[in-house]
Amino acid sequence: MKEIPASKIVSKISEALIKANLYLPDDVLAAIDNAEKVEESPASLEVFHQLKENAVLAAKTRLPLCQDTGLAVFFVEIGEDCRVVGGNLCDSINEAVRKGYQDGYLRKSVCNPLTRKNTNDNTPAIIHIDMVSGSDLKICFMCKGGGAENMSSVAMLSPADGWDGIKKHVLNRVIEAGSNPCPPIILGIGIGGSFDLAPILAKKALLRKLDDTHHDSEISKMEKELLDEVNKLGIGAMGLGGNTTCLGVKINIAPCHIASLPLAVNFQCHSSRHGEVVF
Repeated sequence: MKEIPASKIVSKISEALIKANLYLPDDVLAAIDNAEKVEESPASLEVFHQLKENAVLAAKTRLPLCQDTGLAVFFVEIGEDCRVVGGNLCDSINEAVRKGYQDGYLRKSVCNPLTRKNTNDNTPAIIHIDMVSGSDLKICFMCKGGGAENMSSVAMLSPADGWDGIKKHVLNRVIEAGSNPCPPIILGIGIGGSFDLAPILAKKALLRKLDDTHHDSEISKMEKELLDEVNKLGIGAMGLGGNTTCLGVKINIAPCHIASLPLAVNFQCHSSRHGEVVF
């Protein structure tokens, strides 16, 4: 049985949260570079230039990439032969959020949904836990900004809608969102499962790197097709027009009821702040 000190979780995760808010991932920077090569809009090209300059300044000054440092969302896989000692797993994660956002001078954005009173430490975090085989503890997280998250949606389509219906819904949602999610965006798509599982699938999809290829060739084709269709909309960077609205589309699917076709669309801005720590 592997024993993992709670204090180690607090230390490692708090550091990872700060790092995620300061450094734009290499795959995002590469995607912006590739977008510049094909972009025809001067306005969008200027946005790309500013995004890259912002990334350089954030790393140099150790100031966050964006003033919205997000709501911390965690996906945890804990092995059957692993246990946390000296504290509770969820309590340790929340303490890591509390410490990371304080030490990193990150904006605290969590509040009561009705009174709007701020909790003042960016907790509680959103934590999803899965039990898996083995003795490792893997903690994946993302710092999810409000602008992109607010444009996300869940729909219960008819099975007869099929892939064409899925594409239509996603494209309509991107059009409705316009500049609100701060494009260039990244889209996580969850197909199947249930009303509650589909958005989890969609959010998990955003943890994938932009340059990876889905192991299922058919889903990989669907991702490319959707990406091409979204970029044909002409919304462009920050909604200023152009042929690069989206940097990547990632799809997760799960079996569903024969009478259902759940679909979730989770928006992410270019500032894709996420990380992974394995203990």
